[in-house]
Amino acid sequence: MSPKQKRLLTRIIVALVIFFAIIIVEETGLLRAAFGSPGDVYAEFALFLIPYLIAGYDVIASAFRNLFRGHALDEDFLMTVATFGAFALVLFPHTEPHMAEGAAVMLFFQVGELFQSYAVDKSRKSIADMMDIAPEFANVMEEGKLKQVDPFELAPDDEFIVMPGERIPLDGVILTGDSQIDTAALTGESVPRTARPGDEVISGCVNLTGKLTVRATKPFEDSTVSRILELVENAAEKKARTENFITRFARVYTPIVVGVAAVLAIVPPLLFGGDWADWVLRGLTFLVVSCPCALVISVPLSFFGGIGGASRLGILVKGSNYLEALGSTETVVFDKTGTLTDGTFAVTELACAPGVTEAELVATAAAAEAFSTHPIAQSVRAYGDAMAKGERSGGDAMANGERSGGDAMANAERPAANVAPLAERVRDVREVSGQGVEAVVDGRGVLVGNGKLMAAHGVPFQATDAAGTVLYVAADGAFLGTIVIADTIKPTAAQAIADLHAAGVRKTVMLTGDRTDVAASVAARLGIDEVHAELLPQDKVAEVEKLLAATERDTRGKGKLAFVGDGINDAPVLTRADIGIAMGAMGSDAAIEAADIVLMNDNPDDIAKAIDVARRTMRIVWQNIIFALGIKFAVLVLAAFGIANMWMAVFADVGVAVIAILNAMRAMNVSRYEKR
Repeated sequence: MSPKQKRLLTRIIVALVIFFAIIIVEETGLLRAAFGSPGDVYAEFALFLIPYLIAGYDVIASAFRNLFRGHALDEDFLMTVATFGAFALVLFPHTEPHMAEGAAVMLFFQVGELFQSYAVDKSRKSIADMMDIAPEFANVMEEGKLKQVDPFELAPDDEFIVMPGERIPLDGVILTGDSQIDTAALTGESVPRTARPGDEVISGCVNLTGKLTVRATKPFEDSTVSRILELVENAAEKKARTENFITRFARVYTPIVVGVAAVLAIVPPLLFGGDWADWVLRGLTFLVVSCPCALVISVPLSFFGGIGGASRLGILVKGSNYLEALGSTETVVFDKTGTLTDGTFAVTELACAPGVTEAELVATAAAAEAFSTHPIAQSVRAYGDAMAKGERSGGDAMANGERSGGDAMANAERPAANVAPLAERVRDVREVSGQGVEAVVDGRGVLVGNGKLMAAHGVPFQATDAAGTVLYVAADGAFLGTIVIADTIKPTAAQAIADLHAAGVRKTVMLTGDRTDVAASVAARLGIDEVHAELLPQDKVAEVEKLLAATERDTRGKGKLAFVGDGINDAPVLTRADIGIAMGAMGSDAAIEAADIVLMNDNPDDIAKAIDVARRTMRIVWQNIIFALGIKFAVLVLAAFGIANMWMAVFADVGVAVIAILNAMRAMNVSRYEKR
C-alpha cells in the first residue's frame, strides 16, 4: 500500500471503531438516559459527526472545491449532499433519526475509494514494471576506463559495454562476449536467451551472465525500449467505445437523477402535504443510490487491468479501444514470411541418389556454392558446416530446421575459415543466371541448380514437386540427389492457428508474395483456412478490403478483422485492418508504428492469448455494467416508493461499487497464460 492508502485505511479503522462504539451506546439506551428525548437525538447528531468527519473530511473539501470550479455533479458532491441531508433530518427529531446512516454512507464510500485506489495501483504496477525497463546509463570505454553516460548521448555505430546484471541501453549487435539475456520484461518469455557475437540484442533486456561489447544500431529515441514506453504512456488516451459511452452516460445520468431526487424530496410535501422528513429521506436515498461510481470506476479499471495483464505477457495494447475491438475478432489474416515462418532459408529435405550419402550430397553442393553470397547458397553452406562439425545429423537438422535456419544461418560465414583449402579444391566457378552454379570441385564437374540446369547438361534427374526452392546436384554428369531449401515454419505457428480456432475465430487467412505452391504447403501444414499467394503490397491491401467486407457481411457488422505482420511492406495493411498486430521484437519500425497491438515475443501463439485476454476483459466489463445498473434500478424504484432505506442505498452504491471493483481486478490476472 502507498502512504496515502495507509493513511486512509487508518482513518477508516478509527472512524469504524468510534462508529460502532456510538452504536453500542445508542442501542443500550445510555444516550436517552443521559439526555432524555429529544436530547438523545441531538447527542447522537454530535457523536456521529465525529466518525463522519474523520472518514470524510477530504470528500467534503473536494466537493466544495469542485463546486466553486463548476464541476459540481461528481461522486464527491453526491455523497456530500446525501450525507448532509441525512444529518439534516435532526431538524425532525420526532422521526426516526438517520445520522448513523449518514456516517455509514461516508464510511463505506471511503472503503470503496480505498478498494478503487488499491485496484488501480495493482493494475498500474504491471505497467510500471514495464516502465522500469528504461536503462539509466550506458558504459563506454574512454582512455582505458569505463565511463557511465546517458544512453541519449550514444549514436549508431558507437560501442558500449554491458556488464552482468545491467540492462542493455540501446538496440545493437554483439561484437564480443557470450551471455544469457533475460527478455521477460519485454516479451514475457521466462527462459533466458543465449547471446553470441553477431546476434542482435534489444534495449531494456537484462544481461545475466557475461560481459558484452555491443555496437549500437539505433539512437536511443528510436530504440525498442523507447518505443515501448511511448506505447504504454499513450495507451490510456485511447478509450474504448464502451468506456466513452459510460463517461457520456454518467454526465447525462447524474444531473437527471439529482433533479429527480430534488423533485422527490420537495414536490410531494409542497403540493400534496406529504411528511417532509419522509420525502426528504426518500430523495436522499434516491440520491445515494443514483451515484454512478460503480460504473465510472469499474469499467475503465477493467480495461486498464486487461491492458496491464496483457503487458505482463509481452503483448502491448496501444489503447482500450483496440482491446475492445480485439475482443470482437472473427477473422485473423497473416503475412507469411517473418510472421508464421522465420524468414530465413534452411535445408528442409534431402533426397539422395542410390549409393550417395547425405554427407557427400551436402558437402559437394556446399563446395560448389562456397563463394556465392546468395541466401540459398549460404543456407547450404551453413547446413554442410553444421553436419561437418557433428552439430546436427541430417535427419535432426531437417526435423529441427530452426538450427539450420537460425543458429546455423547465424554461422553462415563459418565456412570462410575453409576458404584457403576450398580455393585449392574449387575452380572455374560460374553462376548461370536463372539456373544455378557450375564449378569444378576436386577435379569433378559439379552442377547445383534447378531442372533447367540439369536439362541443359543432359543430366537425367529425379524431379520433385516439394514446396520450396529445389536444388538438383550432379557431378561428372551423374545425378547425386536433391536438396530442398525453404523458409522454416515457426515452432508455435501450428498451435497458434489451432488456438485461434478454439478461441472462436471463424476464419484464418494467409497473404504472401511467395509462390503459390510454397504458400499452399505452409497453409496446409498449419491448418489455415484460406491462402492468397504471389501478392504485391498493394494486392495485400486489396485482399484485406475484400476480407473486411466479407467479415462485416457475415457477422452483420459485429465482427472485426485483425491483420498480423512484421515487415515494412505490411504497414499499409496493418493500418487498413480493424486491428493491426505487429511482431515487435524483430519487426520493422514502420510495422510497429502502424500497428495497434505489438507482440514483443514474436510468437504467433500470443495472438490467441491476446484475443482471450480481450474477450475476458469485455465479459468483465459487461458483467459490471449489467450488475450495477440492475441493482441500482431496482433500489431506485424501491426508494421512490419509500420501501428502500438508507442502508439499502449504501449497498446499492458502495456495495455494488466494491463488488464491481473486485470483479474488474480479475482482468489483470493472467497467471493461467504465464503457465503455458
